[in-house]
Amino acid sequence: MKLRTVLAAAMIAVGPIAVTAPAAYADKDPIYTAKRSNLALQGYDTVAYFTVGEPTKGTADFSTEYQGAEFRFTSEENLNLFLGDPEKYAPQYGGYCAWAVAQGKTAKGDARRWAVVDGKLYLNYNKGIQKRWDKDRAGFITSGDQNWPTVLLD
Repeated sequence: MKLRTVLAAAMIAVGPIAVTAPAAYADKDPIYTAKRSNLALQGYDTVAYFTVGEPTKGTADFSTEYQGAEFRFTSEENLNLFLGDPEKYAPQYGGYCAWAVAQGKTAKGDARRWAVVDGKLYLNYNKGIQKRWDKDRAGFITSGDQNWPTVLLD
């Protein structure tokens, strides 16, 4: 086979990847993490919101990766609960601010500004935004559900 044929075949095989790669990099991650971290929920144990009823810092000793982010837990028991049903415990909208998602945008979710509604964990950007969100949780959840996950696209 001539070198030109091999190069042409390689360009055809790699071409679609080269064309689609920049668009993939423009999308936001499905789980919110800080810019220089891969840590979900700022290291708080997502299961503890359901079992303890408050934000509780996890530890690297009990951690797992889910949708490209590291989730930490306070115990092996909480880690196993998460592994058994991650969609039950993972924050809605990937941990992005629930109010922002309802507005068709994304913003960081603060693990200390949270609510469990109908068995699902929601985070908000800060105390002020959480007060706005609390005024019409059901309405904002409906809007957020309609906007998610398209808000991840630039």
